[in-house]
Amino acid sequence: MKLFYSPNACSLAPHIVLRELGLPFELIKVDLQQHLTELGEDFYQLNQKGQVPLLQFENGSFLTEGAVICQFLVDQSSRQDLLAEINTFERYQVLAWMNFIAAEIHKAYSPFFHESYGEESKTVFSTVLNKHYAWVDQQLDGQNYLTGSNFTIADIYLFVVTRWADFIGLELGYFIHLTGFMQRIGNRQTVQDAIAAEAS
Repeated sequence: MKLFYSPNACSLAPHIVLRELGLPFELIKVDLQQHLTELGEDFYQLNQKGQVPLLQFENGSFLTEGAVICQFLVDQSSRQDLLAEINTFERYQVLAWMNFIAAEIHKAYSPFFHESYGEESKTVFSTVLNKHYAWVDQQLDGQNYLTGSNFTIADIYLFVVTRWADFIGLELGYFIHLTGFMQRIGNRQTVQDAIAAEAS
């Protein structure tokens, strides 16, 4: 498999999942400003959305949307700790978190990475993000991970998007449970390896 990524983008989530699962894959860097891969390919020819992550399979087919790619990868493995099997309540707890992170947190960061949004919009979305993180912080009170004691793909996804707070100057340090969560995830070897690989 080939994972098309951009450093520090949401593509880091499936990258970490691939390392957690020990699956063989090739990383291909994408310049999202120029819409070119490191091999000189027009990225729009590969993905008309122009977004990462993009997962390419040996047969040439593609899968987009990071939250779905993470689910797909785990379902190809025997790792039911990362995502429980189908028709179990535990699975849908994780998927509910994935949906919340994608729809409410991930998208709330968008104005900070697009020049078309003014400072007023950014102030509004800073408030939105703080509200969401206050709720997440409450959910983490007394447990290590979003759904309890099991580390899942939802934890990976939350970690990846929450790293963006540093890039936009959003102060989250007063959320003590969230801060501890970020440290726990950041200490995982697979996470450190993925971040290092994307920085090289």
